[in-house]
Amino acid sequence: MASVELTINSVRRTLDAAPGETLLEVLRREGYTGVKRGCGSGDCGACTVLLDGRAVNACLVLAAKANGKEILTIEGLASGDALHPIQEAFLDEGAVQCGYCTPGMILSAYDLLSRNPTPSEGEIRQAISGNLCRCTGYVKQVRAIQAAAERMRSARHE
Repeated sequence: MASVELTINSVRRTLDAAPGETLLEVLRREGYTGVKRGCGSGDCGACTVLLDGRAVNACLVLAAKANGKEILTIEGLASGDALHPIQEAFLDEGAVQCGYCTPGMILSAYDLLSRNPTPSEGEIRQAISGNLCRCTGYVKQVRAIQAAAERMRSARHE
């Protein structure tokens, strides 16, 4: 085992990681269950987290490679009891069905909206293209991300 230093949801942590252990495995072992175990090959997006501000598949990142980096999981997105505008929009638009893909989808949307506050529908669809959802046709998720973008733009102008 080796130690890795990670800042997870703004909290600096020193964690043990075995050689070859993925960020997904370490995060889940530490109780971050919003990081879902899906395909294990980077195809489904269920394990999406932000690594230094960019959406990545945690199943493809070795924990040792994340040493010194900042991680944001779905557990760290809300502010106390107040949901993030993207989370609110997903609920308001009915974009949550079984919920398995939701954390990764929301974090992919967060990555997009942090870089592009006015994305087109095509840009939204591209941003979430790595997040598979077996329950929907992505229409409600796209609407939710559009609504979240509007809310976030409005909040910036207040």
